[in-house]
Amino acid sequence: MSEPMRITLSQLQTSIKGLLEDCFSEPLWVSAEIADLKINSSGHCYLELVEKDDNADGIARAQARGVIWRSNYLRIAGRFEAESGQKLQRGIVVLVRVTVNYHELYGLSLQITDIDPSYTLGDMELRKQQTIARLKSDGVWDMNRELRMPAVVQRIAVISSSTAAGFQDFCNELRSGGYAFSTVLFDSVMQGPASEDSVIESLERIAALQERFDAVAVLRGGGAVTDLNCFNSYRLASHIAQFPLPVITGIGHDKDVSVVDMVAHTPLKTPTAVAGWLNDRMAQIEGALEYAAVQLHDLFTGITRSHELRLERAANTLRSSAEAVFSLQSQRVAAAFEKLRDNAETAIETERNKLSALGQIVESRSPKQIMRLGFAVARIDGQAVRSAKGLHGGQTMTIELADGVIHTEIKENQ
Repeated sequence: MSEPMRITLSQLQTSIKGLLEDCFSEPLWVSAEIADLKINSSGHCYLELVEKDDNADGIARAQARGVIWRSNYLRIAGRFEAESGQKLQRGIVVLVRVTVNYHELYGLSLQITDIDPSYTLGDMELRKQQTIARLKSDGVWDMNRELRMPAVVQRIAVISSSTAAGFQDFCNELRSGGYAFSTVLFDSVMQGPASEDSVIESLERIAALQERFDAVAVLRGGGAVTDLNCFNSYRLASHIAQFPLPVITGIGHDKDVSVVDMVAHTPLKTPTAVAGWLNDRMAQIEGALEYAAVQLHDLFTGITRSHELRLERAANTLRSSAEAVFSLQSQRVAAAFEKLRDNAETAIETERNKLSALGQIVESRSPKQIMRLGFAVARIDGQAVRSAKGLHGGQTMTIELADGVIHTEIKENQ
């Protein structure tokens, strides 16, 4: 068995370099995701390009260094931003035109000479559609929209950057309505690689305090299309879709609708529009309450008037009934009085006749009348004599007759 060929490391690197230059003598179009991007002080742009495994939740399956020399960077970056509406940055998938370089000390690198903006836009749309399909497959697509928005939305958890102009616009517009809102800011990173984790962390903090709020407002001012990347991510959209409070979005991009907008309860264009919607809702509630107050007043007035009329009719009926009863009773009293008077007169006349008869009886039995019949009254010392016992001779007796008095002396008593 022959021994392996012995060469130096530099000879090996030189051979590899020659083989690569022979195999890739012409430029290639390569698709990859920008994992990192740095611009040094000289103006050169250095990138880390990766290809991720779709079936392994984003694990890198290939990686290479890329460079855009200063002489090309401004042209390439300017054209890409103008046509795609976004800046070159981490997290986006690009189709780059490269030449393959190999250096004995620094290894493989890709020199980027052009970038196709349309490919990035197409990849973003593809990922967006994949996210939508996955959310629907999970059964969470409509969950937040199906929540009942409270009639009065006053207590609002706000996810935004405290320094963002959009947040200040929101606050100013909200104050202009003159209603008493309670807002609590959950300061978050709203663009860039850290935005997805930052917004999800704020959502989790709000969920732990959900009884304190009526709704959540996610606010971000205007920016490049790339700034919407985190709002198209599956993780963030899934959190929004399943959030226990209604979510209102004002992400601030008129040309595109993010997946977060699609799953949110109430999507609006800008932070100012969110504040205007809240003020309009309060105005509608205020108007409804005022209308209800007018209806209640009218109803109360109608009921009061109806009862007044009923009372008036009842009073009139009662008055008429009382008058009729009074008249009837008066007639009955008058008839009773007449009857009583007649009865009294009859009784008096009867008693008068009785008295007259009794008077006649008494008169017929008076001493004088009896004396006219031949009787007399004997008296001694003014006292009537009722018995002969006790009388003796010598007593003076007065005898009263019907027509006179006789004085006599008792001779003796036998």
